[in-house]
Amino acid sequence: MGPLSSPAREPPQPEEERQLRISESGQFSDRLEDRGLLESSTRLKPHEAQNYRKKALWVSWFSIIVTLALAVAAFTVSVMRYSASAFGFAFDAILDVLSSAIVLWRYSNAAAVHSAHREYIACVILGVIFLLSSICIVVKAIHDLSTRLLPEVDDFLFTVSILSGILCSILAVLKFMLGKVLTSRALITDGFNSLVGGVMGFSILLSAEVFKHNTAVWYLDGSIGVLIGLTIFAYGVKLLIDMVPRMRQTRHYEMFE
Repeated sequence: MGPLSSPAREPPQPEEERQLRISESGQFSDRLEDRGLLESSTRLKPHEAQNYRKKALWVSWFSIIVTLALAVAAFTVSVMRYSASAFGFAFDAILDVLSSAIVLWRYSNAAAVHSAHREYIACVILGVIFLLSSICIVVKAIHDLSTRLLPEVDDFLFTVSILSGILCSILAVLKFMLGKVLTSRALITDGFNSLVGGVMGFSILLSAEVFKHNTAVWYLDGSIGVLIGLTIFAYGVKLLIDMVPRMRQTRHYEMFE
């Protein structure tokens, strides 16, 4: 009788295979970051990367123009109608203008389309802006709640809310799609900010309509402002925690300068 053969290794189970792929993908991404590159450098051909970079620039310019116009309108509504959520949206629209400007800087250099360091610098700046903006939004909303400011409702408020909600939601979808293709956290963050703007636009409409039918719910407008401000603050903190260490790790790869 021959020597006992060792038992054959069982093939990996589907769950084990999935975990293995995730682990390998994470290690591969880490190796790319060690070289100062984003994962998009292996996914896209050079001409594809430049094509998506130009699309990101066009979307950013369009976002700046649209959100700047909406910010002026929303600030007007906030002052005339004492709306905390309108003020919150206007502030978020200004934040959207700044974040889109940062994305413009991020992709202004064709040679740096896959630069991890440039990406992380943009994200850190966005994180700081998010924190400052959220503090202003929350302070204004709490002030309005404490003084029991009652919002007024008119056609102008309705129009601004609808336009804000629709346009910002469309911009958010475009930025999310481009951010996924370019593996850009900065673009995705810009998309998140546009999404918040869309939610705020619809929330202005919601709180105004509720107040019109039930004046006892005067606090809804300010409460939404507080909630959105805290959401932006949490996102900004998470962004800084994730990106500051990565920015330091890739500071030697400033080839785009």
